[in-house]
Amino acid sequence: MEETFRIIASNIALAVEAAAVLTVVAGAVEAAFHLVVHLFSDRGATWTRRQVWLRFASWILLSLEFALGADIIRTAIAPTWDQIGKLGAIATIRTALNFFMARDLESAMKSGELGPRSEEQSG
Repeated sequence: MEETFRIIASNIALAVEAAAVLTVVAGAVEAAFHLVVHLFSDRGATWTRRQVWLRFASWILLSLEFALGADIIRTAIAPTWDQIGKLGAIATIRTALNFFMARDLESAMKSGELGPRSEEQSG
């Protein structure tokens, strides 16, 4: 029974890790598109480079949450002290990244520089 649970949890962790990768890819595609539009348009672009970065950062934050979730699932199955220590270090680093990026995103949202969506919401 325990081995079946390990296999199921491992597959779920793999799916969550795949979601993390897909999230980064989606954000990278969106950021690249808007960056190219910004670089090759004559003031027709609605997003600045900072707005592209902020939007991409929000995708990365979501990806970090998925990755941490996958790590937690993998460690939940009969963890060793070494695995717990690694999870603690990874969680600390990801939490710090998440905190600072989220703070920057929140600041950008308050100032209205996140992008066209923030203008649509306020207008």
